[in-house]
Amino acid sequence: MRGFSLVELIAALSIAGLLAAVATPLFFNRLTYDTRAFSEKAESMLRYAQKSAIAKRRTVCVNLSSQSIRLSFASSPGGTCDQPLPGPTGDAAFDMNAPSGVSLSTNPALSSFSFDAAGRPSLASRLDIEIIGDSSHVFHVETETGYVHE
Repeated sequence: MRGFSLVELIAALSIAGLLAAVATPLFFNRLTYDTRAFSEKAESMLRYAQKSAIAKRRTVCVNLSSQSIRLSFASSPGGTCDQPLPGPTGDAAFDMNAPSGVSLSTNPALSSFSFDAAGRPSLASRLDIEIIGDSSHVFHVETETGYVHE
């Protein structure tokens, strides 16, 4: 005679199911994941640009806009960036567009910079790159070394 009746168990499960259906989307916002993923990809993309400049012994250019990052490299030593930089798999240009609701800004404001053959950036001061979505994530490119970090 102790315990719950079948009606009580069904009512409790129905209420729990209804609460889960309503409350779960409040805990998981897609924009949160998109913002963090774009930030991590952008940071690794700039690390790749620096390492490619050193490995190729060529200038690698980084073009930034509020919605994209594009990498290119100089086909000859000391030349201008005229070729899209292939990605790590080597088959396609390494470009990245921001997901919907996510944007990029830099401090100081600039639209491009480059890494020389020694991996040093063409920056007058440390570059702060902020990825903005429902939250913001900032990473930096150091002036002297080109080190990319959070």
